[in-house]
Amino acid sequence: MLKQDRRSFLKTSALIGAGITGLKSKDTKAQTRHVISEDRMGVLVDTTVCIGCRKCEWACKTAHDLPAGDIESYEDRSVYEKMRRPDDKALTVVNEYSNPDPTKLPTNVKVQCMHCDEPACLSACIVGAFSKDESGSVVWDTEKCIGCRYCMIACPFQIPAFEYDKALQPDIKKCDFCIERTTQGQLPACVEICPVEALTYGRRKDLIEVARKKIKNYPDRYIDSILGDTEVGGTSWMYLSGRDFQELDFPKLGEDPAPGVSESIQHGIFAYFVPPISLYALLGGVMWLNKKKEKSKEE
Repeated sequence: MLKQDRRSFLKTSALIGAGITGLKSKDTKAQTRHVISEDRMGVLVDTTVCIGCRKCEWACKTAHDLPAGDIESYEDRSVYEKMRRPDDKALTVVNEYSNPDPTKLPTNVKVQCMHCDEPACLSACIVGAFSKDESGSVVWDTEKCIGCRYCMIACPFQIPAFEYDKALQPDIKKCDFCIERTTQGQLPACVEICPVEALTYGRRKDLIEVARKKIKNYPDRYIDSILGDTEVGGTSWMYLSGRDFQELDFPKLGEDPAPGVSESIQHGIFAYFVPPISLYALLGGVMWLNKKKEKSKEE
C-alpha cells in the first residue's frame, strides 16, 4: 500500500512540475475561495458584561478534543498576569485589563479567530487550504496544507497557530466557529456555556442592529464603535466596549479588506518567478505522503 502511495506521489509530482513550468504569470495568482451570504452568522461580544470566568476556554477545548482539565481549574485568575494569545493548545483565550478608574472593575476580553468576511489567510494560502463557509466560518483543510505558514503572516489579528512540536504532521490551529456544532443546529461551545450572556450568536446583520441599539440606549456604558463592523471589510465576530479598543490590544485597522495587501505581495513574488511554486508543490507532496503513512499506521 505504501509503495503504491509513493508511486502515486512521484507521478503526481512529475505532472505538477511539468505543468508548472508552462504556467504564465497570470495563472500563478492566488484565487479567492469564499462565499459571502447575507444571512451569515456571527457573534457579538460585550466586553462590559464578561466576568473573566474562562468557562469559554474550557468549553472550546472540550468541543475540539484538546486537553481541557477540570473546569474548576479555570477559576485561577493568575493567568491574567500576562497577555495571552490563542495557540495550538487553546483556540480561544481571555485576557484581563485593569481599569484606569480604580473604582471600576477590570475589562475582560475573549480572543479567537475573527472569521473575516474577506479573509487574508484564505487569500494568502497558495494551495486552497482555507475556505469561507456560507455560514460565516473560515475553516482550514489539513489535507491540502503544505505548511508554508503564509496564513500566519497574512492574518491582521495574528490568529493562526502552528504545531511546532510536531515534526511530521504539524497542523495549523485556529477557531473554526464550531462549524460541526452549528451545522447541526447547536450553538458554538463558548456561546452556549457563557453564564452571563456576554456572547450573542445570531445573524450578523441582526447583531449589528443589536449593537447599535445598545450604544444608543447606554451611551455612558459603550464607546460609539462596533469592532468588526467595517474593519478589514467586516468580521463575523464583533465587539462592544466601554474603552478604546487599542487599550484592549486590538490592532488599529482600516476598512479595506486585508487580502488586498497579501495578494499584492504574493502576486509580486510569483508573477515572474516560477521555481517557488514547484518547490511548494514538492513540499505539498511530501506532506501528503507523510499523512498517508500515518493513516496506514492507524489502520
